[in-house]
Amino acid sequence: SLVCLPYAPPVSVTVTPLPRHGPASRFPPPTPTGRFLLQFKFDCHYTNGTERVRLLVRNLYDRQQFVQFDSDLGVYVGETEVGRRWAEGWNKNQAHLAARRAEVDTVCRHNYGVVERFLIHRRVQPKVRVSPTKSGSQPHPHLLVCSVTGFYPGGIEIKWLKNGQEQTAGVVSTELLQNGDWTFQILVMLEMSPRRGDVYTCQVEHISLRGPLAVHWEAQSDSARSKMLTGVGGFVLGLIFLAAWGARGAAASAPRPLTPAWLSPWAAGQWGVGPAEEESAAPSVPVQADSRAAPGGRGS
Repeated sequence: SLVCLPYAPPVSVTVTPLPRHGPASRFPPPTPTGRFLLQFKFDCHYTNGTERVRLLVRNLYDRQQFVQFDSDLGVYVGETEVGRRWAEGWNKNQAHLAARRAEVDTVCRHNYGVVERFLIHRRVQPKVRVSPTKSGSQPHPHLLVCSVTGFYPGGIEIKWLKNGQEQTAGVVSTELLQNGDWTFQILVMLEMSPRRGDVYTCQVEHISLRGPLAVHWEAQSDSARSKMLTGVGGFVLGLIFLAAWGARGAAASAPRPLTPAWLSPWAAGQWGVGPAEEESAAPSVPVQADSRAAPGGRGS
């Protein structure tokens, strides 16, 4: 396997042309036309661990490479007229060339040993989700999107299957995207014309998995989808009705304290019933006058 690690962060230099000044200048100073970018990039390439190591030192001007050192060649190679002049000068400096060649061991192999433990052998399993998308007024989904996120390292293989058969036509993929947290993500889409019962599968193979990871999506007819939605809607309405009925029944059956009519207001307060509740709880009883004297009393 081939692994590429940065030798060091790339160095960028912005060059701004400045006007010439002084009595030796016979012409007016030129007007600066803009800014220019000079970059130095260092890469270490590894095959089968540190079995084979290759160092590349690349020099770019305005994002165009003009000279490069390749450890497989052991010298600088110019790619433009200016780059060839630079390469010629560096190649004449034997001390500089010897130091650059030694960096295959002193830098590249050394850095591999530093990062191997937490970077080279790092494994993060992907998360896979399949979702359909609709196009305008068409009633059927016309694209299936397989979203594969959060995996490391970046090497991954994704296939679309229809009823167990691999699909190659109508497959579109995004570039491998870095998430900024040492994980990657990618989207792989399949154009389709589904029929009821068709089963589509997004199959993912990654070094962090013991075997292929498959996520399925089954096509449904319009009538099946409408029946499913009707069933879900009826279930939700039923739950709402039961909740409302239960709340009403609970309010109606709540116990209320009873207070005998003959209790005094003080006693009614002790029973937890106020004057208004006392009136409603104890209906008035009409009293009839009796002309007869009470027992033991004298008649009128």
